[in-house]
Amino acid sequence: MRIPLQVAAGYFLIVGLAGWFVLDVFVEEVKPGVRNTMEDTLVDSANLVAELVAPMIPDSIEASQCAAAISDAFASYARRSVDAPIWEHRKRNLDLQVYVTDAAGRVLCSTDPDEVGRDYSRWNDVRRTLVGGYGARSTRAIAGDSSTSVMHVAAPVTDGERIIGVVSVGKAGNSVAPIIADSEAKIRQRGFLLLLIAALIGALFTWHLTRAIARLRRYARDVSEGRRVPPPRSGARELAELAEALGAMRERLEGKQYVERYLHALTHELKSPLAAIGGAAELLGEADMPETERRRFLCNIREQADRLGRVADRLLDLARLEQRQVLGATESIDLVPLARTLVEVSGPMAAQREIRVGLQGEAVLRVQGDRFLLSQAIGNLLDNALDFSPDGGHVEIEVSRTDDAAEISIRDRGTGIPDYAADRVFERFFSLPRPGGSRKGTGLGLSFVREVAELHGGSVQLVNLCPGDHPEGVRATLRLPLAQ
Repeated sequence: MRIPLQVAAGYFLIVGLAGWFVLDVFVEEVKPGVRNTMEDTLVDSANLVAELVAPMIPDSIEASQCAAAISDAFASYARRSVDAPIWEHRKRNLDLQVYVTDAAGRVLCSTDPDEVGRDYSRWNDVRRTLVGGYGARSTRAIAGDSSTSVMHVAAPVTDGERIIGVVSVGKAGNSVAPIIADSEAKIRQRGFLLLLIAALIGALFTWHLTRAIARLRRYARDVSEGRRVPPPRSGARELAELAEALGAMRERLEGKQYVERYLHALTHELKSPLAAIGGAAELLGEADMPETERRRFLCNIREQADRLGRVADRLLDLARLEQRQVLGATESIDLVPLARTLVEVSGPMAAQREIRVGLQGEAVLRVQGDRFLLSQAIGNLLDNALDFSPDGGHVEIEVSRTDDAAEISIRDRGTGIPDYAADRVFERFFSLPRPGGSRKGTGLGLSFVREVAELHGGSVQLVNLCPGDHPEGVRATLRLPLAQ
């Protein structure tokens, strides 16, 4: 299982179990809480009624007279109408049950006239109260049906220190059932809402973590494929440190491989001119060499030394460029004026061979990048076009816009790229002979152009025009993203 899914599953499991446990505890505590509150209220009510009826059942008054007086009050209570909006619960019935017994536990009066005269001395509420204890009981009106349970709480009726009777106040449990049901429903509803919010937060956290890990994975894949990309940024400190560590590891590994690769390449490239210089120097040591031969060998030594110098300079430029993972400070560059400047710089070389250089392009076409690097890259492409153009030829430069990119196309009228070299023109140190047997290039110019293009998020391409047995020149196209 993927790490983000493991984290999400663990988070949802913990939050779900915790939410379910808390929700279950709250729901389970609603009913006992309401009943405790109801019993507390019944205790207060029983003691208040006991004080009210105490003067009405003294020894000097007949029990029947007392019962009649209290029964009248109970009957008036039963006839009362009520309509009380208690929060979201509306009370329309008075359901308090009260009965009064004498010292023997016999019912003197009750809100239920059928209870008068019954012996309740064995009920817990009456029995315990008569002996000075706390009397309470819960009895089901219908056996086996818990919804018909009635809670009774009793208080002693006293004459001084002597208990002369008992008042028991009762209330049916189903009278508060709607309140309990509403409370449980609200708790469940808000509990599920809380779980939903927690799930959304978890999903957002998982999405954020997944994105961060995906960026790291994509960065590692790009590095393995040799792409030049910066380490991803992350708001999480650990992931940011991991990205920096990967970037540092990449630079060290690339640095080691870079040195090894360039040592092999440089050694191979230097063998030919060094051999030529060594051979010429050995021949120059002969005393009887003709002067013309001596001059030819000296010229060869100077050419090979010049080639070694150019290779070293180009190699240093390419090495510095390849070590850069991202561009530093950039600026908005208008490509047409930049290309015009390069055409003017190459003017003397083109004039020596009577090569015409034409430039056409849009009025304003801007890219974001490094002006110096882009100048060198476009200049290399223009130098190649001039080198491979025949004397009196024509080089065309076009700056255009395609979709969301800018293109600089440079076309020559040379002999084109041979088939065997089509896939190798961007290799380091690979160079084709110039027309007319002119000097050979370093083989690093196009590699430099490709590195500049990739560093700017673009690309470079060389294609033969009219490909076949008789190509009519080459078009080099440098493609760069437009400035935002």
